[in-house]
Amino acid sequence: MPKLPAEAYAIIEGRHSDPFHYLGLHTEGDKSVVRAFLPEASNVEAVGEHGETAPLKRIHDAGLFAGALPNGSQRYQLRARFGDHVVDLDDPYRFPPVLGDIDLYLLGEGTHQRIYDKLGAHPMTLDGVEGVAFVVLAPNARRVSVVGDFNFWNARRHPMRVRGNGYWELFIPHAREGDHYKFDIIGPNGQHLPLKSDPVTFAAEVRPKTASIVLDVTKIPYPHPAPDGINALSAPMSIYEVHLGSWRRKGRNEWLSYRDLAEQLPRYARDLGFTHIEFLPVSEHPFDGSWGYQPTGLFAPTSRFGPPADFAHLVDACHRQGLGVLLDWVPGHFPDDPHGLGHFDGTSLYEHANPLQGRHLDWGTLIYNYGRTEVTNFLVSNALFWLERYGIDGLRVDAVASMLYLDYSRPAGGWIPNQHGGRENLEAIAFLRRFNTEVFARFPQATTAAEESTAWPQVSRPLEFGGLGFGYKWNMGWMHDTLKYIGKDPIHRQHHHGDILFGLHYAFSENFILPLSHDEVVHGKRSILGRMPGDQWQRFANLRAYYSFMFGHPGKKLLFMGCEFGQEREWNHDHSLDWHLLGDQKHAGIQNLIRDLNRLYRSQPALHQLDCEEAGFEWVITDDAGNNVFAWIRKGRDAHARCLVVVNFSPNVYYNYRVRVPFGGKWREVFNSDSAHYGGTNVGNVGEVHASGPAPELNLTIPPLAAIFLVPEG
Repeated sequence: MPKLPAEAYAIIEGRHSDPFHYLGLHTEGDKSVVRAFLPEASNVEAVGEHGETAPLKRIHDAGLFAGALPNGSQRYQLRARFGDHVVDLDDPYRFPPVLGDIDLYLLGEGTHQRIYDKLGAHPMTLDGVEGVAFVVLAPNARRVSVVGDFNFWNARRHPMRVRGNGYWELFIPHAREGDHYKFDIIGPNGQHLPLKSDPVTFAAEVRPKTASIVLDVTKIPYPHPAPDGINALSAPMSIYEVHLGSWRRKGRNEWLSYRDLAEQLPRYARDLGFTHIEFLPVSEHPFDGSWGYQPTGLFAPTSRFGPPADFAHLVDACHRQGLGVLLDWVPGHFPDDPHGLGHFDGTSLYEHANPLQGRHLDWGTLIYNYGRTEVTNFLVSNALFWLERYGIDGLRVDAVASMLYLDYSRPAGGWIPNQHGGRENLEAIAFLRRFNTEVFARFPQATTAAEESTAWPQVSRPLEFGGLGFGYKWNMGWMHDTLKYIGKDPIHRQHHHGDILFGLHYAFSENFILPLSHDEVVHGKRSILGRMPGDQWQRFANLRAYYSFMFGHPGKKLLFMGCEFGQEREWNHDHSLDWHLLGDQKHAGIQNLIRDLNRLYRSQPALHQLDCEEAGFEWVITDDAGNNVFAWIRKGRDAHARCLVVVNFSPNVYYNYRVRVPFGGKWREVFNSDSAHYGGTNVGNVGEVHASGPAPELNLTIPPLAAIFLVPEG
């Protein structure tokens, strides 16, 4: 055989960084020469566009072939013999580029809002041939190949070409939807990396397998839209937070599928009066015990419960029940699994190289490098992807506090200050502001919420006022203070009266959601019911009073699954909720209570219209620490849209308890958590009470460990 150039051996050895320079069609003198690398073929011919053929000579025993194209042909196929089979093939190295100049410009600038239309694997027809276009970012790689079902996972078969600032691409003819694939990457120092899953894959194998799967997301039906205005600050927002893998199970502790969930979950949540369902992260993740908070496939709904089209069906089912759908979204960190984003191209591409910046000590995960334009573009585009492709109505951003502070959970000397010597992560702040700006610009009906547990100011305020631009912020301070209070024996609560009052000092500094979330029912914290003191009756009465207090308090509401019927044990992600408890009247009573609280919250404008405005709240009783009693007025926009909330956190009944109100006349008791319907003792005001006197007052009977809500008649 003749001596070959060095790049021929680079092709044979699977290390060529520009395969189009050697393979495919090339003009050499007055001839058109075709070169092809088909390791398993015994002989190969070039077939011209009119059917004429010309043999290609084997120029290396490894499977490298070359020869002249039949005269006059501009296009060609390859006809190859594999054993007893002869197959006509389209040569990947004869096709034009996939990425256009505008795409390359926007990707380089970091402003491409729809990278999911270009990166990843996209079934398409190119130059009249059906196949799949693969594009991946790996700017520091020496060579990137696609391996998969279509090439026997042989990294030498399909090396890619590099474009722009390190975007590798290749159109593979006759690859198709459903094919499994990964990227085989050689790093900058010649190191062969573990096979990498596609960062922008739209579907993936069920763990522990990790291959990406070709999916045409344009074929997924778009869900029916959610009701207009469902996320508005003036709208009632009561969120049912759900972990899909443990809400309910079937058979031998098997998961419900997305289709199963679509049949059961939306109807259940709607029957209980919730306005939204929030899913714990659904992005693909390798470890069940992370609950989805350590994702490896940000664009792929987890395959645990079915294909992506079935996830879209679940969203559609929620919308058809009038429910908004929120997703927990995790742009703060990612796991260091070998197939994931970590050290993706042989360098710290997505994460910081310095572990003082790039690794979470608490979680053993990697932190995104928000200063890299490709990384922030990747994350922002992912957020927009869920809203566009799956019709999601909002994103709750996990662990925002860990993103904002460079010294988050780090010891002295274990972090790197910003350029001004401070602890604020300026690049993460810029990213969050851009994320919120682009979400609300593209999807003004959507919303965002921040899990932010510090005193960072103006999280849910507009950028022009110095805010981060979120729609809402989780009120972690309210949650911690009130759970601490309600966990005390009533006899000691008078010494902790301020735990209830303190939240109202800052209740309108942000647009707050009051969260009783999954984090509060795991890791030894006990269930919400499990925190309640006293005997059995007192525990359930305390829980009813606490939930009623929450629904009367300013702010949107969030309740984790199982809390709505008083789950006794801690949440376990490997098992179903304890649905059998609903056979017990005490637990069924809690569920009835939540149903009625949601109905009341939705039907009374005073309880939701001004949730996020100081004008919607007025204290009436703050100083009765000895009796553990609080009272306040909630207000709507209409002058007569008023609701009096009275909460008694003691086990005593108070008769002839006088409470001032803004109007004289009849006040109707529209809710009483001590009703026998909920498991209470039926102490109350027989449905109504009259306010009298020049400064109107109500003479109330206040039930034990309970809350009552009253509204004026007329």
